[in-house]
Amino acid sequence: MKDTIILYPALGNGHLMSMIELGKLIVTHHPSFSITILILIPPTNNNNNQHTLSHTQQYIASVTTTFPSINFHYIPTISLPSTHFPPHFLTLELSHQSNHHVHNILQSISKTTNIKAVILDFLTYSASQVTTTLEIPTYFYYTSGATVLSVFLHFPTVHQNATKPIKDLHMPLQIPGLPMNISTDDYPDEAKDPEIKVYHVLLDSAKTMRECDGIIVNTFDAIEEKAIKSLNEGLFVPDGISPQIFCIGPLITTPYGGDENRCLSWLDSQPSQSVVFLSFGSMGRFSKAQLNEISFGLEKSEQRFLWVVRSELELDELSLNELLPEGFLERTKEKGMIVRNWAPQGEILSHDSVGGFVTHCGWNSVLEAVCEGVPMLTWPLYAEQKLNKVILVEEMKVALELNDSKDGFVSGNKLEYRVKELMNSDKGKEIRKRIFEMKISAKKTKEENGSSIIALNKLTRLWNGNKDNI
Repeated sequence: MKDTIILYPALGNGHLMSMIELGKLIVTHHPSFSITILILIPPTNNNNNQHTLSHTQQYIASVTTTFPSINFHYIPTISLPSTHFPPHFLTLELSHQSNHHVHNILQSISKTTNIKAVILDFLTYSASQVTTTLEIPTYFYYTSGATVLSVFLHFPTVHQNATKPIKDLHMPLQIPGLPMNISTDDYPDEAKDPEIKVYHVLLDSAKTMRECDGIIVNTFDAIEEKAIKSLNEGLFVPDGISPQIFCIGPLITTPYGGDENRCLSWLDSQPSQSVVFLSFGSMGRFSKAQLNEISFGLEKSEQRFLWVVRSELELDELSLNELLPEGFLERTKEKGMIVRNWAPQGEILSHDSVGGFVTHCGWNSVLEAVCEGVPMLTWPLYAEQKLNKVILVEEMKVALELNDSKDGFVSGNKLEYRVKELMNSDKGKEIRKRIFEMKISAKKTKEENGSSIIALNKLTRLWNGNKDNI
């Protein structure tokens, strides 16, 4: 019987694709394993971007063709009330209600293969009830970095010691072992208020992760050395035993989905490192007022740009001419390219013409920029992205801060100033030099004796029951 590792990602491209890349890494270096990936299916009443979904399906199809030992198992659809769930809530709710299906699926798989481990996402943590019942070793794959993981694992301690909710604290949070203090403004909103349901769900998830067999993290020493060292020393779980940490990054998504908007062809005609790329993830959507400010700032900056536009849902039906300021497309057609909803981000960032990246600070996007040596402007939007901003600006020093307003709105003047600073100033040159050095370090992690391969080999020895020298 073949040895199998089960992966159970959350909904959302950032979680799903990163987990699939983990599966590819495992079977590439340890082909004796097969991988089964459990896929949650969002209910049809949830408003998802069909364009994004179709690209996801293309990606899964390409993986199935290239990696025959990776299988996808779709969990039967769960009916939810017709309420609109935010993405994280939707995963948590679907995952919790799918546990009986997961139980049956794991039992069925175990009849034909040896299940060596189940790897969960922190949003599918409720499945640990099933794996505990079936006595299957349980790991987590954390798709953000080591610093954010440190904050998350320390969350139960913050909760336990709090004399008032984090939202009412007006002082930096001192978390032992972190290289910087965390402002309460940068702490994830969902973890600030104990009166809301998701706060307690995240608390429960953090407690569950503390007790698992190990945590796999998509990061590497050259970008988060201090946080990784503190994690390995168990500083974030002061009242218990910290799980083993395996840093196997950077894992980034391989190209998929083609280039129907001809972004790459347009970039071919632009000078080296001259283009600012703006993209904000699959859930980064803006109001018409904010789109106007972005347009104003880009035009005033006089920089070349490639901008992936996603508007708020009620604006989705409007054309670009209707969404953006009058005459903007015509005035900027020589210097700019604008596409709707999707572009091949990895391939764009690897293109020689791209010299800067305005990003929402999703960790996958951060790693793609690091691996290609592209300096960043930070515009965090939700979840842990404000923490990622702090890491990029203060610790890694590979980005300039763009969005520092309480309400998240960025003026055109601020965008113009920061774009010019990133692309043309001495400070921008320093950032470019630093991130290029990180690009070289990222490549070394995947060499035969690289840190990520060493961590992966250590992990697979555990799965094989060999605990010597671990």
